[in-house]
Amino acid sequence: MKKICFFIFFLYPIINCYCQTSEIYFKNGLAKDNQQDYRGAIIDYTKAIAINPKYGVAYYNRGLSKYELQDYGGAIADYNKAIEINPNYGDAFGNRAGAKSKLQDYRGAIADLNKEIEINPNFANAYYNRGLAKNHLQDHRGAIADYNSAIEINPTYEVAYYNRGNSKTELQDYRGAIKDYDSAIEINPKYADAYNNRGNAKHYLSDKEGSCLDWSKAGELGVKDAYDKIKQIVDDLTQMVYSCHLYI
Repeated sequence: MKKICFFIFFLYPIINCYCQTSEIYFKNGLAKDNQQDYRGAIIDYTKAIAINPKYGVAYYNRGLSKYELQDYGGAIADYNKAIEINPNYGDAFGNRAGAKSKLQDYRGAIADLNKEIEINPNFANAYYNRGLAKNHLQDHRGAIADYNSAIEINPTYEVAYYNRGNSKTELQDYRGAIKDYDSAIEINPKYADAYNNRGNAKHYLSDKEGSCLDWSKAGELGVKDAYDKIKQIVDDLTQMVYSCHLYI
């Protein structure tokens, strides 16, 4: 019994040192991530994992760093490992979905987001991201349902209003789209793309004055082709007037 106690007493400092060392490498990786030194961060996370192969958060963070370097396949492999260690790792499912979307595996992304929502049903971003994936698959009604859920959880979610407006535009619900762009602009008065797309929706409804005002604001905020749309409207009106003059 004394020998066993002595062995445990002797082993405890080794285990403690082992954990501390992996934690040190992990913290070094975090610091490098914060400095956007993603390659350096990956090296440190890899060292932490070599010491502690069950270090799920280290796999997850290494996946985040690989994602930043556009190594989406490598990121997915790390998220896979993090999920294997912790099957209820919601963030790992969510970020694996993001990497799959980058590889245009939208169905795979939706499957992961379904799981993230199952784990955390009040996470607005998961519904929003699932809406984006559905939009890529031309499932605009499904996308709108997810944006609805995201907005219900977070009523000031400007990009959810904006993308719901985009989906409504795809379904030719231009008035509904304008209401969503209105909401996005109310939350963020400098939302250039929302002005631009609201201008598009107004144009589809033959509201030339309203569309030109929105495109003008979008151009002021940096949307490069917005002024080209106004010019096209002016050119069309000029041609119309010229044609009428010839007819008279």
